[in-house]
Amino acid sequence: MPGSGQPIHRNRDVAESFGVDAERYDRTRPRYPEALVNRILSASPGVDLLDVGCGTGIAARQFQAAGCKVVGVEPDPRMADFARRSGVEVEVSRFEDWDAAGRSFDAVVAGTAWHWVDPRAGAVKAGRVLRTHGRLAPFHHVFQVPLVIAEAMGDAYRQVMPESAVDLGAMLTKPALDVYRPLFDTIADGIRNAAVFAEPEEWRFDWEHTYSRDEWIDQLPTFGGLSALNDHQLVEMRSATASAIDRFGGHVTVSYSTVVVTATRHSA
Repeated sequence: MPGSGQPIHRNRDVAESFGVDAERYDRTRPRYPEALVNRILSASPGVDLLDVGCGTGIAARQFQAAGCKVVGVEPDPRMADFARRSGVEVEVSRFEDWDAAGRSFDAVVAGTAWHWVDPRAGAVKAGRVLRTHGRLAPFHHVFQVPLVIAEAMGDAYRQVMPESAVDLGAMLTKPALDVYRPLFDTIADGIRNAAVFAEPEEWRFDWEHTYSRDEWIDQLPTFGGLSALNDHQLVEMRSATASAIDRFGGHVTVSYSTVVVTATRHSA
């Protein structure tokens, strides 16, 4: 999760930890607003799309359903294998090292994954593979959980990871858009520094989703800050969070903002 103060794209252990349970990741991670998919497509010159850090193919399948021809790039072979089995064409590589083999695209997207890409090198690479007026559009889910749940998760994390420099509780109790603002500014700066894009824009899509206790607990091990915990630590985290949700009524409504930082490529 952004907000630790460290360049998150350098933390490869976390970046490549999600494939430990690719099936859970695909089952529990939220999908993206249909309005987001439609807006990106309507603002792109065509339907050839590159999905960077495609994971299990969640966003890729949504774009395919909207009529796109999608190629995914994913550094974790376990995640890539799941995506292929779900019908997505995937090549295993870090995006910065990926060989486009002369191909070009109408849009380059990344669903809650661009923070694992070097912001300058990634924007430069996107500029090289985009067609004239093609669109770079990385997007991220920003979520806000109720205070009682956030505090319970923060307390549990401090107990199981006392040596961690990450204050999960502080991150979850702050306004989520404030926590993610440095990330969005970094993405925009990377796009500007690539010197081949128009001025970046920011699009925001607000929505909510209500989870049962079991649904939210099922998703916990897929969060970046929790994906590397051992079994005992996860049990403690899940137990404390479940107890808080039970006290809260047995379900939790999460407020989401899905934010796109986007720009079009200049004429060659």
